[in-house]
Amino acid sequence: MATDPSPVRPRTWLTVEETAAELGLSAMTIYRAISANAFPAVRVGRRICVPAAAIEELAGAAVDRGSVIDTADWRQVLATG
Repeated sequence: MATDPSPVRPRTWLTVEETAAELGLSAMTIYRAISANAFPAVRVGRRICVPAAAIEELAGAAVDRGSVIDTADWRQVLATG
């Protein structure tokens, strides 16, 4: 008898390539935004990881405001709601 597998947990971290694919952008565009401190990321050694929650928060902010959110201003947008 097969056991029910545990539910799939959403990913907490994404690679730059996965983030780019999710947003329909090139990985280089994401790397540039990260380098300009315009997109949230964590560096672990040579690897860069993007918190999946950041994409959800940015999308939610755009929906809530009903306008375009510039990633250069994402911290201010999220802080002010």
